[in-house]
Amino acid sequence: MRKNLLILLLMAFILSSCNLPGVPEKIVENLPGNSNWITINSDGAPTPTPFLPIELDPSLPLPTSMAQQPPIDLPTGLSNRPDGQVNILVMGSDFRPGQGYRTDVFMLLSLYPKQGTASVISFPRDLWVYIPGIGDQRINVAQPYGGFELSKSMLEENFNVTADYYIMTNFQGFKSIVDSLGGINVIAGQNLSDHCDLPQSDGERNCHAYTGSNYMNGETALWYVRSRYSSSDLDRTRRAQEVILALFDKLMSLDAVSRVPELYSIYINSVETDLTVEAVIPLLSLASQLISDPSKIRRYAIGSEQVTPYVMPDSGANVLLPNYEAIKILINNSAFTP
Repeated sequence: MRKNLLILLLMAFILSSCNLPGVPEKIVENLPGNSNWITINSDGAPTPTPFLPIELDPSLPLPTSMAQQPPIDLPTGLSNRPDGQVNILVMGSDFRPGQGYRTDVFMLLSLYPKQGTASVISFPRDLWVYIPGIGDQRINVAQPYGGFELSKSMLEENFNVTADYYIMTNFQGFKSIVDSLGGINVIAGQNLSDHCDLPQSDGERNCHAYTGSNYMNGETALWYVRSRYSSSDLDRTRRAQEVILALFDKLMSLDAVSRVPELYSIYINSVETDLTVEAVIPLLSLASQLISDPSKIRRYAIGSEQVTPYVMPDSGANVLLPNYEAIKILINNSAFTP
């Protein structure tokens, strides 16, 4: 029982580490390389992500390929990782039975057991990256194309950082977890009104969330995380973190702790991971320290100051082009600084 509780707490901590602050509003105006093809979208609000990867028309001009850019040159490097560091890639997929999927949540959690600290950096799903063997695509298709090994290679190729393990959950599992807890109270940073097909929708088939505390069941929480018609990819990143923090808070309640066997079974059946019990146990002490003192967790997000919105000329889809120098600073602070 105690081991299951500790593992549940660690897994909850890993997902709650997604709780990032809101990203800045300023849009980066220029990128290194050929910026002649960049089309600035002032609000940075991308169109809904096509389900399949974007098909490229070779006759049309594209942004400077990441394959042609020099790799990010960090002060350290993969061979000089902090001693004892463990990096875990945390993903949330939109998997549907009989269909493909994408990873709409993509972040790297760095644990530093010797220093008793942790950091997490969140990557927007529309980030345009080079995927080895595939070409330039959104970051959210790396895992569907080639699993964890391809996601890991993509991180190394683009950002000179690696992952040791991964955890991925799907939205059905997410809803089951929220409902098993009797719902959650989400502290929304901004008002949201967007299309929904839920019982509480208004006459125009919109649902609403307001700044402050909002009670949500699994379906409503999923709507809140995934709403995309009236806000940007960066806004979705913020809302996902608000929901996961609310989930973590509920899991830490006395009621949740008293239901460890039930919740552990639901949780384990709702995630895909290569983390073994043997790998988790050495991290339990760190998880306990961080839960007791969240100030030891540093949080970073690749936001509007690190990307430039770009409209694909053939499809009209919006992606986010990386500002390599700005991202280098975040990566170094998050993944190379205990």
